[in-house]
Amino acid sequence: MSKREYWSSRVGAIMAVTGSAVGLGNFIRFPGQAAQYGGGAFLIPYLIAFLVVGLPLAWAEWALGRYGGNLGHNSSPGIFRAILGSRKGAYLGMLGTLMPVMIYMYYIFVEAWCLAYAWDYLTGHFSALGSDSSAIEKYFMTFVGAGGNGLMFTSSAGRMLIFLGICLVANIALIYHGVHKGIERFCNIAMPLLVVCAGIVLVRVLTLPANPAHPEQTVLNGLGYMWNPTKPGETLLHALSNPEIWLAATGQIFFSLSVGFGLILTYASYLKPKDDVALSSVTACAGNEFCEVVLGGMIAIPAAFVFLGPAVVQHPPGTFGMGFITLPNVFNQMPLGSLFGFLFFFLLFLAAITSSLSMLQPSIALLEEGLSIGRKASVTILGIVTLIGCLFVGYFSKDFTALDTLDFWMANFFIFIFATIQSVIFAWVLGINKGMEELNRGAEIKLPRVLPFMLKYISPLYLLIIFGLWVYYNLPGRLKAIATLPKDGPPVVLFSVLLILGVALFFTVIVALANRTWDKKERVS
Repeated sequence: MSKREYWSSRVGAIMAVTGSAVGLGNFIRFPGQAAQYGGGAFLIPYLIAFLVVGLPLAWAEWALGRYGGNLGHNSSPGIFRAILGSRKGAYLGMLGTLMPVMIYMYYIFVEAWCLAYAWDYLTGHFSALGSDSSAIEKYFMTFVGAGGNGLMFTSSAGRMLIFLGICLVANIALIYHGVHKGIERFCNIAMPLLVVCAGIVLVRVLTLPANPAHPEQTVLNGLGYMWNPTKPGETLLHALSNPEIWLAATGQIFFSLSVGFGLILTYASYLKPKDDVALSSVTACAGNEFCEVVLGGMIAIPAAFVFLGPAVVQHPPGTFGMGFITLPNVFNQMPLGSLFGFLFFFLLFLAAITSSLSMLQPSIALLEEGLSIGRKASVTILGIVTLIGCLFVGYFSKDFTALDTLDFWMANFFIFIFATIQSVIFAWVLGINKGMEELNRGAEIKLPRVLPFMLKYISPLYLLIIFGLWVYYNLPGRLKAIATLPKDGPPVVLFSVLLILGVALFFTVIVALANRTWDKKERVS
C-alpha cells in the first residue's frame, strides 16, 4: 500500500479544491441558466441556495473529510464506516465514488471538445467558418458524432478520438503522480493561468463596441439584460414563484461548488489534523464564485448579446450551444477573434481538467486503502473501468443521449441524495456539537453562531423540499424514458442505466473487499 499523502501547503489544498469546483459549469452552464431564468432574478434563489446549503455543506464536507483523514481514511466509504462504526456505512458512502467516476466518463468528452476548439482557433481553422451559425453548428455536430451512434469512430468524426486520447492520457498521468506531485502541482499552475486567460477575455468583452447593425446591442445593455432582477412585462414575484428557478439555482450551486459529490471529502482527508478547514472552505467557495459570477457571467452573455441579440442569449441551441456553437460565432466576428477564441477555450480546458482530476481521486483512494494496493495498480484498474465507460458514451453519441442520461442520474438525482446523507451524518450521527468542534479546530475565522442550527435543521429541510419538488417535476418523465423502447435504434437510455448499475456493482464488490481489509486492521489494532 502506498504511503499516506498530505497536501504540502494550505494554498495547494485550496487550489486543488477550487480547481475541482471551477469547471465548465462556471463558464457555460451558469450564464445559460441565469439568462434562461430571468438574469438578476435567478441570482436571488442562487444566493439563498449558496447561503443555506452551499457554504454550510461545504464546511461540513471539509470537516468530515479531515476527520476521516485523521482516522486513516481518504475515501467516502472508509470515512462513513468510521463515523457510523458499521460496515453498512461503507456502502452508504459508495455514492461518493460512483458519482465522480460516472461523471468523468462523459465529462472527459466535453474536456476534449474544449481542447480541440482551442487548437482550432490557434491554427486558424475557425476563421474559415466565418460567422455562419449553421456552418459552425454543422462542424460541431459532425466533430462530436451527434448525428448517429458510432460516428465518432468513423473517418468523418475520428479526429475527436485524438483529442480524447490526449485528455485521457493527461488525466491518468497526472493522477498517477499522486496528490502532491500530480494534482497539487498542476492546480497551482493551472488555476492562476485560468484566471489570467479569463481576465484577458473579460477585458476584451467589456471593451467591445456596439453592434453597428443594432446600436441598442451594447455591452452595457448586455450586462443589464444579464443582471437586472426584473424584465419588461414580468414582476420579480412572478419570476420567483416558478419552482423551476429554485430547482435550477440549487442544482447550479451543487454543480458549481462540487458539494455533494464526495470530492471535497476525499480532498479534505489529505489535510493534517490541525490544518484550517473553516477559512480554507470559504476561500475555495469564494474563488469558485468569483470565476462563476464575475468571470463566467460577464464574458459569455454580454459578448453574445452584442453580436447575436437577446433572443439567442435567452434560448441558446442546446446544453452546449452557448459554449460550442454560439460563442464561436461571437469570436469569429470579434477583432483578433482567433486569439481570444483560443484563450477562452483553453481556459475552459484548464477548468475542465482540474475538475476531471478530482473525479478520479475518490476512487483511487478507495482502491488503495480498501485493497491495500499501490498507485500503479489502482490507476490501472480505474483506467480500465473509465475507458469502458468512455467508449460507451463515445459510441452512443447520437443526440448526446448517453451523455445526458448519465448526467441526469449523477449530477441531478444522486447528488441530492448524497448531499442529504452527508448533512445528516454531520449533524445527527457525528453530532452537531462534535461536528462543530471538528470544524472549529484550527479555524482562523469565527464561524456564524447560527451555523449549527442551519446544519442541523435548515439545510436538511431545504434539501428535502427542493428534492421533493425536483422529483415531482422531473422523475416521472425520466422513468418513462427508461421503460420506453425506441421503434428504431438501440435503447440507449436503458443501456445507460445498465452501465450505471454495472459500475455500481463493481464498487459494491470493492467496498465488500475493503470492509474485509478494514475488519482485519481493526482486529490487529
